[in-house]
Amino acid sequence: MIRLSVLPSVLLALLLLVTPPLQAAEIHREKSLYRNIVVKEADGRRCLLFSVQRGDRNQTCMDLQDPKRLVFPYVRMSFGGLLLNPNPARVLVIGLGGGSIPIALAELFPAAMIDVVEIDEAVVRVARQYFNFAESAHLKVKVSDARVFIKRALLQDRTYDLIILDAFTGDYIPEHLMTQEFLQESRDLLSEAGVLVANTFSTSVLYDHESETYQSVFGDYLNFKLPISGNRVIIAGRQGLPSDFVIKNQASRLVESLRPYGIDPRTYPANMSREKDWDRTRRLLTDQYSPANLLRGDD
Repeated sequence: MIRLSVLPSVLLALLLLVTPPLQAAEIHREKSLYRNIVVKEADGRRCLLFSVQRGDRNQTCMDLQDPKRLVFPYVRMSFGGLLLNPNPARVLVIGLGGGSIPIALAELFPAAMIDVVEIDEAVVRVARQYFNFAESAHLKVKVSDARVFIKRALLQDRTYDLIILDAFTGDYIPEHLMTQEFLQESRDLLSEAGVLVANTFSTSVLYDHESETYQSVFGDYLNFKLPISGNRVIIAGRQGLPSDFVIKNQASRLVESLRPYGIDPRTYPANMSREKDWDRTRRLLTDQYSPANLLRGDD
Protein backbone atom coordinates (compact mmCIF):
# COMPACT_ATOMS: atom_id res chain seq x y z
CA MET A 1 0.00 0.00 0.00
CA ILE A 2 1.39 3.43 -0.97
CA ARG A 3 1.35 5.94 1.87
CA LEU A 4 -0.32 9.27 1.06
CA SER A 5 2.82 11.16 2.10
CA VAL A 6 4.83 9.64 -0.74
CA LEU A 7 2.06 9.74 -3.34
CA PRO A 8 3.14 13.09 -4.91
CA SER A 9 6.68 11.74 -5.48
CA VAL A 10 5.35 8.56 -7.03
CA LEU A 11 3.05 10.51 -9.35
CA LEU A 12 5.92 12.79 -10.36
CA ALA A 13 8.09 9.79 -11.19
CA LEU A 14 5.32 8.27 -13.28
CA LEU A 15 4.82 11.55 -15.13
CA LEU A 16 8.53 11.72 -15.94
CA LEU A 17 8.32 8.23 -17.39
CA VAL A 18 5.39 8.94 -19.67
CA THR A 19 6.08 12.61 -20.54
CA PRO A 20 8.50 13.02 -23.47
CA PRO A 21 11.33 15.56 -23.07
CA LEU A 22 10.74 19.01 -24.51
CA GLN A 23 11.69 18.94 -28.18
CA ALA A 24 13.42 21.88 -29.79
CA ALA A 25 11.23 23.66 -32.30
CA GLU A 26 12.91 24.10 -35.66
CA ILE A 27 12.21 27.60 -36.96
CA HIS A 28 14.59 27.69 -39.93
CA ARG A 29 16.57 25.29 -42.11
CA GLU A 30 18.56 25.79 -45.28
CA LYS A 31 21.45 24.25 -47.17
CA SER A 32 24.12 26.75 -48.13
CA LEU A 33 27.14 26.29 -50.36
CA TYR A 34 29.13 25.17 -47.32
CA ARG A 35 26.84 23.48 -44.79
CA ASN A 36 23.38 22.71 -43.50
CA ILE A 37 22.15 25.57 -41.32
CA VAL A 38 19.42 25.10 -38.73
CA VAL A 39 17.87 27.44 -36.17
CA LYS A 40 16.02 25.87 -33.23
CA GLU A 41 14.32 27.07 -30.07
CA ALA A 42 13.95 25.27 -26.75
CA ASP A 43 13.99 26.15 -23.05
CA GLY A 44 14.09 29.88 -23.72
CA ARG A 45 17.07 29.66 -26.07
CA ARG A 46 17.39 30.18 -29.80
CA CYS A 47 20.34 28.28 -31.26
CA LEU A 48 22.18 28.22 -34.57
CA LEU A 49 23.42 24.76 -35.56
CA PHE A 50 25.73 23.58 -38.30
CA SER A 51 25.68 19.96 -39.44
CA VAL A 52 29.21 18.58 -39.17
CA GLN A 53 30.93 15.22 -39.18
CA ARG A 54 30.14 14.22 -35.61
CA GLY A 55 26.55 15.47 -35.43
CA ASP A 56 24.88 18.86 -35.20
CA ARG A 57 26.82 21.42 -33.16
CA ASN A 58 25.50 24.63 -31.67
CA GLN A 59 27.37 27.66 -32.99
CA THR A 60 25.44 30.33 -31.15
CA CYS A 61 22.70 30.21 -28.56
CA MET A 62 20.84 33.34 -27.56
CA ASP A 63 18.98 33.62 -24.26
CA LEU A 64 15.64 35.03 -25.40
CA GLN A 65 14.98 36.58 -21.98
CA ASP A 66 18.47 38.05 -21.61
CA PRO A 67 19.97 38.45 -25.11
CA LYS A 68 23.14 40.14 -23.85
CA ARG A 69 24.21 37.16 -21.76
CA LEU A 70 26.74 35.02 -23.62
CA VAL A 71 25.53 31.45 -23.25
CA PHE A 72 28.59 29.38 -24.17
CA PRO A 73 31.76 29.36 -22.02
CA TYR A 74 34.07 29.48 -25.06
CA VAL A 75 32.36 32.66 -26.29
CA ARG A 76 32.88 34.28 -22.90
CA MET A 77 36.48 33.03 -22.90
CA SER A 78 37.10 34.87 -26.19
CA PHE A 79 36.92 38.12 -24.23
CA GLY A 80 40.05 37.09 -22.34
CA GLY A 81 42.01 39.00 -24.96
CA LEU A 82 40.80 42.22 -23.31
CA LEU A 83 43.03 41.40 -20.35
CA LEU A 84 45.98 42.13 -22.65
CA ASN A 85 44.47 45.00 -24.65
CA PRO A 86 41.50 46.50 -22.77
CA ASN A 87 40.54 49.19 -25.27
CA PRO A 88 40.90 48.04 -28.89
CA ALA A 89 40.19 50.71 -31.50
CA ARG A 90 40.18 48.31 -34.47
CA VAL A 91 38.87 44.75 -34.24
CA LEU A 92 38.75 41.86 -36.70
CA VAL A 93 36.50 38.85 -36.05
CA ILE A 94 36.91 35.79 -38.29
CA GLY A 95 33.68 33.77 -38.31
CA LEU A 96 30.28 35.28 -37.61
CA GLY A 97 28.04 32.49 -36.33
CA GLY A 98 25.04 34.23 -34.79
CA GLY A 99 27.10 37.36 -34.22
CA SER A 100 27.24 37.32 -30.42
CA ILE A 101 30.94 38.27 -30.23
CA PRO A 102 30.86 41.30 -32.57
CA ILE A 103 27.53 42.46 -31.10
CA ALA A 104 29.02 42.49 -27.60
CA LEU A 105 32.24 44.16 -28.76
CA ALA A 106 30.27 46.89 -30.54
CA GLU A 107 28.37 47.60 -27.32
CA LEU A 108 31.51 47.58 -25.19
CA PHE A 109 33.52 49.77 -27.59
CA PRO A 110 31.06 51.97 -29.52
CA ALA A 111 33.86 54.01 -31.09
CA ALA A 112 35.82 50.97 -32.30
CA MET A 113 35.84 49.94 -35.95
CA ILE A 114 34.88 46.26 -36.14
CA ASP A 115 35.29 44.12 -39.25
CA VAL A 116 33.70 40.67 -39.40
CA VAL A 117 34.68 38.13 -42.05
CA GLU A 118 32.30 35.27 -42.84
CA ILE A 119 32.69 32.98 -45.83
CA ASP A 120 29.04 31.89 -45.92
CA GLU A 121 26.52 34.52 -47.01
CA ALA A 122 23.69 32.35 -45.67
CA VAL A 123 25.14 32.58 -42.16
CA VAL A 124 25.08 36.38 -42.41
CA ARG A 125 21.40 36.33 -43.43
CA VAL A 126 20.49 34.00 -40.57
CA ALA A 127 22.39 36.11 -38.03
CA ARG A 128 20.50 39.19 -39.16
CA GLN A 129 17.09 37.54 -39.19
CA TYR A 130 17.24 35.44 -36.04
CA PHE A 131 20.04 36.72 -33.76
CA ASN A 132 19.76 40.52 -33.73
CA PHE A 133 22.92 41.05 -35.75
CA ALA A 134 22.97 44.36 -37.59
CA GLU A 135 25.69 46.30 -39.34
CA SER A 136 26.38 49.95 -38.53
CA ALA A 137 28.84 52.68 -39.39
CA HIS A 138 31.33 51.00 -37.03
CA LEU A 139 30.43 47.33 -37.52
CA LYS A 140 30.84 45.84 -40.98
CA VAL A 141 30.64 42.29 -42.30
CA LYS A 142 32.52 41.06 -45.35
CA VAL A 143 31.56 37.83 -47.10
CA SER A 144 34.97 36.41 -47.95
CA ASP A 145 37.49 33.71 -47.23
CA ALA A 146 39.46 34.91 -44.20
CA ARG A 147 42.81 34.12 -45.79
CA VAL A 148 42.00 36.29 -48.80
CA PHE A 149 40.70 39.11 -46.59
CA ILE A 150 43.85 39.15 -44.45
CA LYS A 151 46.18 39.12 -47.46
CA ARG A 152 44.32 42.11 -48.93
CA ALA A 153 44.29 43.93 -45.59
CA LEU A 154 48.08 43.55 -45.39
CA LEU A 155 48.46 45.04 -48.87
CA GLN A 156 46.34 47.99 -47.69
CA ASP A 157 48.56 48.46 -44.60
CA ARG A 158 45.67 47.95 -42.20
CA THR A 159 46.28 46.92 -38.60
CA TYR A 160 44.04 45.63 -35.83
CA ASP A 161 44.35 45.87 -32.05
CA LEU A 162 42.36 42.67 -31.57
CA ILE A 163 41.90 39.72 -33.91
CA ILE A 164 39.54 36.92 -32.92
CA LEU A 165 39.77 33.67 -34.89
CA ASP A 166 36.46 31.87 -34.46
CA ALA A 167 36.10 29.84 -37.67
CA PHE A 168 35.40 26.79 -35.51
CA THR A 169 32.37 24.53 -36.02
CA GLY A 170 33.00 22.36 -32.95
CA ASP A 171 34.42 19.63 -35.16
CA TYR A 172 36.29 21.43 -37.90
CA ILE A 173 38.57 24.41 -38.54
CA PRO A 174 39.51 25.22 -42.15
CA GLU A 175 43.02 23.83 -42.58
CA HIS A 176 44.36 26.91 -44.36
CA LEU A 177 43.46 28.95 -41.25
CA MET A 178 45.72 26.88 -39.01
CA THR A 179 49.06 27.01 -40.80
CA GLN A 180 52.26 28.79 -39.84
CA GLU A 181 51.96 31.04 -42.89
CA PHE A 182 48.41 32.10 -42.00
CA LEU A 183 49.35 32.79 -38.39
CA GLN A 184 52.31 34.88 -39.54
CA GLU A 185 50.02 36.89 -41.80
CA SER A 186 47.62 37.39 -38.88
CA ARG A 187 50.49 38.47 -36.60
CA ASP A 188 51.67 40.95 -39.24
CA LEU A 189 48.17 42.44 -39.25
CA LEU A 190 48.32 43.22 -35.52
CA SER A 191 49.18 46.68 -34.24
CA GLU A 192 52.19 47.01 -31.91
CA ALA A 193 49.98 46.31 -28.87
CA GLY A 194 47.73 43.96 -30.81
CA VAL A 195 46.36 40.69 -29.44
CA LEU A 196 45.22 37.56 -31.26
CA VAL A 197 42.59 35.25 -29.74
CA ALA A 198 41.86 31.82 -31.25
CA ASN A 199 39.05 29.48 -30.29
CA THR A 200 40.23 25.95 -30.94
CA PHE A 201 40.49 22.31 -29.81
CA SER A 202 41.63 21.14 -26.39
CA THR A 203 42.28 17.48 -27.25
CA SER A 204 43.59 15.14 -29.99
CA VAL A 205 46.98 14.77 -31.67
CA LEU A 206 46.22 18.03 -33.49
CA TYR A 207 46.67 19.84 -30.15
CA ASP A 208 50.42 19.21 -30.23
CA HIS A 209 50.88 20.25 -33.87
CA GLU A 210 48.74 23.36 -33.47
CA SER A 211 50.42 24.38 -30.21
CA GLU A 212 53.88 24.08 -31.71
CA THR A 213 52.76 26.08 -34.76
CA TYR A 214 51.46 28.97 -32.63
CA GLN A 215 54.67 28.87 -30.59
CA SER A 216 56.76 29.17 -33.76
CA VAL A 217 54.97 32.39 -34.75
CA PHE A 218 54.17 34.14 -31.46
CA GLY A 219 56.61 32.69 -28.97
CA ASP A 220 54.99 32.26 -25.55
CA TYR A 221 51.22 32.59 -25.41
CA LEU A 222 48.41 32.00 -22.93
CA ASN A 223 46.69 28.63 -23.06
CA PHE A 224 43.24 29.41 -21.64
CA LYS A 225 41.09 26.48 -20.51
CA LEU A 226 38.12 26.19 -18.17
CA PRO A 227 36.76 23.00 -16.58
CA ILE A 228 33.29 23.86 -17.92
CA SER A 229 34.44 24.01 -21.56
CA GLY A 230 35.80 21.45 -24.00
CA ASN A 231 37.49 24.23 -25.95
CA ARG A 232 40.71 26.04 -25.38
CA VAL A 233 41.36 29.65 -26.27
CA ILE A 234 44.84 30.74 -27.34
CA ILE A 235 45.76 34.33 -26.49
CA ALA A 236 48.92 35.76 -28.05
CA GLY A 237 50.37 39.24 -28.30
CA ARG A 238 52.43 40.72 -31.11
CA GLN A 239 54.94 41.97 -28.56
CA GLY A 240 54.74 39.01 -26.18
CA LEU A 241 52.78 38.75 -22.93
CA PRO A 242 52.37 41.10 -19.97
CA SER A 243 53.11 39.93 -16.44
CA ASP A 244 50.60 37.95 -14.39
CA PHE A 245 50.23 41.02 -12.15
CA VAL A 246 49.17 43.20 -15.09
CA ILE A 247 46.71 40.57 -16.33
CA LYS A 248 45.08 40.17 -12.90
CA ASN A 249 44.87 43.92 -12.43
CA GLN A 250 43.18 44.36 -15.79
CA ALA A 251 40.73 41.56 -15.00
CA SER A 252 39.59 43.44 -11.91
CA ARG A 253 39.06 46.62 -13.91
CA LEU A 254 36.82 44.87 -16.45
CA VAL A 255 34.41 43.29 -13.97
CA GLU A 256 31.59 45.83 -14.21
CA SER A 257 31.69 46.34 -17.97
CA LEU A 258 31.62 42.59 -18.67
CA ARG A 259 29.01 41.68 -16.05
CA PRO A 260 25.98 42.13 -18.38
CA TYR A 261 27.43 39.45 -20.68
CA GLY A 262 27.76 36.87 -17.92
CA ILE A 263 31.54 37.23 -17.81
CA ASP A 264 33.55 37.39 -14.59
CA PRO A 265 37.10 38.07 -15.80
CA ARG A 266 38.52 37.67 -12.27
CA THR A 267 38.25 33.89 -12.74
CA TYR A 268 40.31 33.97 -15.95
CA PRO A 269 43.96 34.58 -14.97
CA ALA A 270 44.17 31.43 -12.82
CA ASN A 271 43.12 29.38 -15.86
CA MET A 272 45.57 30.99 -18.29
CA SER A 273 48.72 28.91 -18.46
CA ARG A 274 52.09 29.68 -20.01
CA GLU A 275 53.19 26.07 -19.63
CA LYS A 276 54.19 24.17 -22.76
CA ASP A 277 51.99 21.14 -22.17
CA TRP A 278 52.38 19.60 -25.62
CA ASP A 279 54.82 17.39 -27.51
CA ARG A 280 57.47 19.82 -28.75
CA THR A 281 58.68 17.38 -31.41
CA ARG A 282 55.50 17.55 -33.47
CA ARG A 283 55.71 18.87 -37.02
CA LEU A 284 54.50 22.40 -37.72
CA LEU A 285 51.31 22.89 -39.71
CA THR A 286 52.20 24.67 -42.94
CA ASP A 287 50.61 25.41 -46.30
CA GLN A 288 52.46 22.33 -47.58
CA TYR A 289 51.63 20.14 -44.56
CA SER A 290 48.26 20.73 -42.94
CA PRO A 291 46.32 17.49 -42.40
CA ALA A 292 44.75 19.25 -39.45
CA ASN A 293 41.36 17.64 -39.48
CA LEU A 294 42.78 14.17 -40.10
CA LEU A 295 44.87 14.68 -36.98
CA ARG A 296 41.74 15.89 -35.22
CA GLY A 297 40.19 12.44 -35.67
CA ASP A 298 43.05 10.79 -33.76
CA ASP A 299 41.85 11.47 -30.22
